[in-house]
Amino acid sequence: MRRRGIILVIIVFLAVATVFAWKIFGPGPMAFAGGSSVALSDYHAADPTGVPADLKNADAVRRGEYLARAADCMVCHTAPNGAEYAGGLGFPTPFGMLYSTNITPDKETGIGNYTDQDFLNAVQRGVRRDGSRLYPAMPFPSYTYITDNDALAIKAYLFSLPAVRTAPVENTLAFPFNQRWLMAFWSAFFNENRRFQPNTAQSPEWNRGAYIAEALAHCGECHTPRNLAFALDNRNKFRGAVAGGWYAFNISSDKGSGVGAWSDGELRDYLAAGHAPNRGTAAGPMGEAVDHSFGDMTAADIHALVTYLRSVPPIASPDLPAKLASPAPESPKAGNATADAVGKRVFQGACVHCHDWTGVSQISPFATIAGARGVNDRTATNVVQIVISGTTRHTPDGVLSMPPFGNAYSDNEIAAVANYVTARFGAQSNVTAKEVAELRSQTSR
Repeated sequence: MRRRGIILVIIVFLAVATVFAWKIFGPGPMAFAGGSSVALSDYHAADPTGVPADLKNADAVRRGEYLARAADCMVCHTAPNGAEYAGGLGFPTPFGMLYSTNITPDKETGIGNYTDQDFLNAVQRGVRRDGSRLYPAMPFPSYTYITDNDALAIKAYLFSLPAVRTAPVENTLAFPFNQRWLMAFWSAFFNENRRFQPNTAQSPEWNRGAYIAEALAHCGECHTPRNLAFALDNRNKFRGAVAGGWYAFNISSDKGSGVGAWSDGELRDYLAAGHAPNRGTAAGPMGEAVDHSFGDMTAADIHALVTYLRSVPPIASPDLPAKLASPAPESPKAGNATADAVGKRVFQGACVHCHDWTGVSQISPFATIAGARGVNDRTATNVVQIVISGTTRHTPDGVLSMPPFGNAYSDNEIAAVANYVTARFGAQSNVTAKEVAELRSQTSR
């Protein structure tokens, strides 16, 4: 027994030492750029934080509205058919479901009693007003880079909204992950609790883009894989990862599986409108981010974000093909001979009217799937999710919606149509009904 106890102590010590070493030697999100970082007060070029120039003299509420949209607060704190910012949106995790909280100024169920310091503690440190810890589904490890002034402007905006009284939805995390106090140790290792520091070796535009990407828009929270402790693995920065049951694809400068081959114009179009010709259309969480966040940013901020993305080193995604498939033949009889017969029947009955047999939509470029990364993903993760949940996009010509088919078709049929779509328009997948059922359970709700 004594020997077993010694071995257990050694194992615990080694585990702690490993995590500590990972923290010490793991790079920060902007370490790839090299150069020297300085405190914002010591930076003598244009301030990369805050709001665009035309809002600099606006009151805190107007500035906070822009910043809250840039930080995508509303999407995560709004349940389907619920009041904006009133919480209740579910976030699937490997340990159970987490639900977002009410951040309207209601004093009983929201944040109406939060002082400025309480708000800063929550946003930058992940500590609630009652002292309990937040889970990093609320991306405070990224929000920690938001300046105090910007965070308090967001608070001013939130406090200008109608107070909504709504009971919180209970999380369903398994033990020991339902013990919030354990997050104090996680935060000690993985939350720098440090505000944004400009890089003097980079341009003001690059620094603005870095502030948007890393602090406000928290791009890495979805697009960067996580390590064993479920913190961001910046050694594989922006390589792509599955988040909330959707595949957030590679946005590093890799020319094959990333966005390195995209032109600046294509990147700007995709971020601002959620669509770039021959590159695909944003859907799911990215579609929401475009419609409620990136789409509301100024052209200058989008340009700065593109400048920053261009600088992220290329990292290939080995699970994605480097070359995307061309449009399919016009005839339904031509194309991939191994395509699933059941999938073809479902596609012909529910999909072909919008997407065409070629994958090039005659209705809207937003409905074109030929050349999209999603149909060239052998896991077909996003194809399945779009079939299940549908998607609603705000296009220049109005709202374009694909209806959800999750209740209309069985798991077997959805697996079949996903395999047919990838076989005809991209990289052949082999999705099973069991995998479809799993993806259903991972969809935010």
